[in-house]
Amino acid sequence: MNKFIDHTLLKPNATSTEIKQLCEEAMQYNFKSVCINPCYVEMAKAILAKTDVKVCTVIGFPLGANTTETKCFETASALKNGADEFDMVINVGWLKDKNYNKVLDEINAIKAVIGEHVLKVIVEISLLTDEEIIKMSKLVSESKADYIKTSTGFGAHGASLHAVKIMRDHINSTTKIKASGGIRDYKTAKAYLDLGVNRLGVSAGIQIIQEFKNL
Repeated sequence: MNKFIDHTLLKPNATSTEIKQLCEEAMQYNFKSVCINPCYVEMAKAILAKTDVKVCTVIGFPLGANTTETKCFETASALKNGADEFDMVINVGWLKDKNYNKVLDEINAIKAVIGEHVLKVIVEISLLTDEEIIKMSKLVSESKADYIKTSTGFGAHGASLHAVKIMRDHINSTTKIKASGGIRDYKTAKAYLDLGVNRLGVSAGIQIIQEFKNL
């Protein structure tokens, strides 16, 4: 269970002390990664340097409406500072306008910056129709990204089993799914894993693991 979890702290008022604690918890529970804002990547990388816990950061977060050039610069900076994985937010307006080539090109531009590092594409399901979730599932599958991710955690709602089922049914065999937002207990986490989710973005990782151990 622990290796499915990206131990997450993305609130705007997160302090360096809290990030340090997050990293220490990730080491203690051997989570897959810590997911943090870009300004803390260098610090987290130093703390986690001798562990196998990855440093995951966010790009164009949380709105996704930055220019592609800005997102690529942010990505390159985070890569230089030691980020291992990157969760980028799509430009939802482009999707709504059916500018699918621009959405796809932006994903691939960011992947080109990071090379073999993992790229997860946040589609913010709370803003999308089922048809748009289907379209993004196909676009992410067509792209060079590694994951489609449900949510930023800053939208009207986070992950839903309904949306994940749609994603699962419309991605290709190599694209993975990350569910995030509102997953706060083991029962909910297991429901997503049972659907085939490959990663969970959660701030309640410790609680989930403790519940798992008490089964």
